[in-house]
Amino acid sequence: MRIFRVEMGRGDVLRSTMTSKMPIAGVPGKAVRSRSRVAVALDAERMRALAEWTARTLETDSPVPFGAEIVHSKSGERLMRAHNAVAVENDPSAHAEVRTIRLKLKGFSLQGYTLYTTCEPCPMCMADALWAGLDRVVYGATIADANRFCRQIQIPATEVAKRSDMTCAVEGPVERERCLTLFTHPNMQRAFRTWATKRGKR
Repeated sequence: MRIFRVEMGRGDVLRSTMTSKMPIAGVPGKAVRSRSRVAVALDAERMRALAEWTARTLETDSPVPFGAEIVHSKSGERLMRAHNAVAVENDPSAHAEVRTIRLKLKGFSLQGYTLYTTCEPCPMCMADALWAGLDRVVYGATIADANRFCRQIQIPATEVAKRSDMTCAVEGPVERERCLTLFTHPNMQRAFRTWATKRGKR
């Protein structure tokens, strides 16, 4: 049985978000804000919950290590969650981040929202985040981590964001080791071998 769930709901209220401003190196006139301990801890808490939710697929016939969710940057209300569904939907663009953005409630702008993802977004997903106007992208495992097990386009999400005239903060890795367990789980390892076999038959 294949299980690829999408969830909508509410997250924890964000009690403290940003503190003092500091300049971005090499970018005149731009500034970012250093983040409070509460905000950093909340990112970690949300990433742990997302990794736990994504891990449910590991006990199905179609496990995936990629999960994503969108939450309101200030209130913490969850807008949407989704898993990678490339194989299920026969769609190479059905990455967790893209699906989560596609499945948002209404409108084309996600300004005011943050995307959490268990793995650093590939260039396609990061570009989608930029076009959607997200405030932030927070990721768990890195592209290099994922590339140990499956194919990746090895361009960092920060590099994609830097080359854009749209603004989206990229933060990570957060809870990297926990997110890595999604890749190293025995059922996921078997699935990776199947993916490699299928690619070889093309």
